[in-house]
Amino acid sequence: RVVRRLDARKFSGGVIAVPVVNVFGFLNQSRYLPDRRDLNRMFPGSNRGSLASRLAHLFMNEVVNKCQFGIDLHTAAGHRSNLPQIRADLNDADTLAMAKAFGAPVAIHAKVRDGSLRQAATEKGIKVLLYESGGVQRFEEDCIETGVNGILRVMQYLGMGTWDVPPAADPVVVRKTTWVRARRSGICTLSVEPGDIVEVDQKMGSIGDALGGRPTFVRATASGTVIARTFNPLVSQGDALVHIAVPRVEGKDEPAMRRRGKG
Repeated sequence: RVVRRLDARKFSGGVIAVPVVNVFGFLNQSRYLPDRRDLNRMFPGSNRGSLASRLAHLFMNEVVNKCQFGIDLHTAAGHRSNLPQIRADLNDADTLAMAKAFGAPVAIHAKVRDGSLRQAATEKGIKVLLYESGGVQRFEEDCIETGVNGILRVMQYLGMGTWDVPPAADPVVVRKTTWVRARRSGICTLSVEPGDIVEVDQKMGSIGDALGGRPTFVRATASGTVIARTFNPLVSQGDALVHIAVPRVEGKDEPAMRRRGKG
């Protein structure tokens, strides 16, 4: 949709758009390549390595090395859904400005992962935003619209042109997130959705047996915004259930959180 909005006669600079990087994973509906490697842990790659490593190396040479800025697009993992969010190095002033221009509801300061595209690009001085939104194997119109408008707003911020997009709302800037995990195995029912505001100790659902008996409550371990949740009702002890973005509390060193305990 972004590419269809572009007219090369009316904007400055160049755009390299890559709708599918891992074609093998795309066709097999999996993030893994046939060699069972995750492409986003193989950058910058090698022309002598595994299939994943060679693909990463090719992408670095043919795309990344020719760019000054990048936006990496992701959904949540299987059986999860993400609130539209930007992850980036918000300590960098230019990257923070890009994140605010994008206008996703939440902007999260996130360290780079070893072997990730963002790490490899950052080491070359390329400013990268990681946009995460929605879930796998389906189109979610609100997530798509946020992404399209965000990309065009970033291009406007970079002076590449102007497009008819709504102005960006100020994102909630977050430097800490926490996962609420299952304290037991069973059937999980959650009552919160991405974008909901929760308070510490708030009941967000329960885990019970196959008949719904002997429930254990799922409680928020921090106050903040729900940025992801699982949709798989069958959970094992330790599984990630709800991801909370925790805003800083003014005048305090740490946000409102509690230790995980019984209850």
